[in-house]
Amino acid sequence: MRATAVVRLLELRAAGSLTSSHVRVVAGALGVSERTVWRWLAAPMPADGVACVPGARGVREDRFVVTGEVRALLALWGGNVAALQRDLASRAADRSPAGVAPSLTTLRRALRRDLSAGERAGLAGGERAARKHDVFLARPRGWRNQVWEADHVQAPVRVDVEGVARRPWITWFTDCASNTIMGVAVTPGHPSRESVLAALRSAVLREDPYGPQGGLPERVRVDRGKDFLSKTVTAAFDVLVVTVEDLPAYTPHLKGTVEGLNRSVERMFLAALPGYVRQPRPGKRPARPKDEVLLGFEDFTARLLEWVTWWNTVHQPAPLGGKTPLEAWQDDPTPLREVGAHELWTFTLEDDGQPRVLSTRGVRFRNRDYVGPWMSGHGGLKVRVRFMPHHDHRIEIFHADTGRYLGPADLSNEASVEQITAVRTARATRTRQLRKDLTAAQRERYAAVTRAEQPKRLGSVTDVQAGLELAEADRGDLAELALPDLIPPAAPPSHWRTPPSLAARTRPQSAPSSGDRASAGEDEELAAGGPATDRASARGEAAAGEGDEPGGGVR
Repeated sequence: MRATAVVRLLELRAAGSLTSSHVRVVAGALGVSERTVWRWLAAPMPADGVACVPGARGVREDRFVVTGEVRALLALWGGNVAALQRDLASRAADRSPAGVAPSLTTLRRALRRDLSAGERAGLAGGERAARKHDVFLARPRGWRNQVWEADHVQAPVRVDVEGVARRPWITWFTDCASNTIMGVAVTPGHPSRESVLAALRSAVLREDPYGPQGGLPERVRVDRGKDFLSKTVTAAFDVLVVTVEDLPAYTPHLKGTVEGLNRSVERMFLAALPGYVRQPRPGKRPARPKDEVLLGFEDFTARLLEWVTWWNTVHQPAPLGGKTPLEAWQDDPTPLREVGAHELWTFTLEDDGQPRVLSTRGVRFRNRDYVGPWMSGHGGLKVRVRFMPHHDHRIEIFHADTGRYLGPADLSNEASVEQITAVRTARATRTRQLRKDLTAAQRERYAAVTRAEQPKRLGSVTDVQAGLELAEADRGDLAELALPDLIPPAAPPSHWRTPPSLAARTRPQSAPSSGDRASAGEDEELAAGGPATDRASARGEAAAGEGDEPGGGVR
């Protein structure tokens, strides 16, 4: 309004019809004094903010404008305007000795005028920073079980899991129409498709301890998570006739219901638990106190489920108009699609994909035997195996031809809990030692420099040490490249006492009779000190001479 009013007053001045009443009316409309309006008319420059449209009457044409090059340089310097101004001054000096760059004040004013807050934040911090200044539309709420949203979130709380402090993962499904948490599953480690299937079962079933909310949704929104898009989960959704809406990656605003739940659970529940990792702590380093007592995994899960119950039955979100999420879900008259627990369990199992034969040792699956009490009398039956991912202690057996469920099968020789713990401890120790050795082998130290020069490695080695290490490396390389069958071993001298099998295999075929005769009378003549000794020495000299001939070979 200021720019338009000043331009209009300037037109009246040019026509010779400008009066004080005109200035008084404009000052009253804009809420400023008449003196301020007269000052605007005296210096109508963009530096005073009179006009914001280039080429408008009374606007200076030579003002600094943010171009594409300036935007690229601002992104290069990470939003640092002072560094951008120095770069522009350096470029102007390189182009011409008399080149003039905009001042820091002018540059800041131009950036605020030509770039929005979102553009400035995006050039400084990327797309995520720019998204904070965007405006998003809200989807219509629809009806219950029309759309669910699912997500994994790592709890910012350290929990004691078998003596190790870990941050558990939470997998849940939420209804977009009523903000009801339909199902939840907690995993001590990284989640997998098994976590998704467990949360899906708790969301669909309406019987204790999951209900009363439940039923099958029409659509489920996920954000390209590999667990949600795995073959097993996709097959379960397809069998249940549920459409999976795969959202683009890094678009949390497209599933705002579950993302808002992720933020709410931290502010309203997790921040008050012991072991909260984002708790402000005294000192320079936010280290965890040594005497901090962590919750056990079972205790953490119980408290989380209690909070989920509070969220559904007590909490009243503002968009629901004074209702709890469960009340809003139950007041919706939309009919439900339900499925039995037995059918749901079958649908959410992973299929092995190949038939097997039931033998006297049970069912062979992944090089292990599984048996069940129902298998008696069914030997030779062709079956198929379905199983819960990562739950390798039990599998489910189905008829290969009809698909009829036969029964469960347990691992026949499952190790005890103590043995499994010992094996895992040994594996963890070996892994830590291997990682430590690899890190020490790859660590390189370089000298600090104060001018531009080539990097210098630290760590002096004497010529003797270098020679020994190189010789050892050469021996190792030659040992790896050696071919033992390329040059067969030479036959032992005939006067040696060798086993008959070795003598028959390695003795040369050119003179078998002489060797046999020598070995036949060797013992008696050696005992008497007779000519056998002379013949043996003669044969040794002859063998030495044969090795010097071109075709003699190696002895």
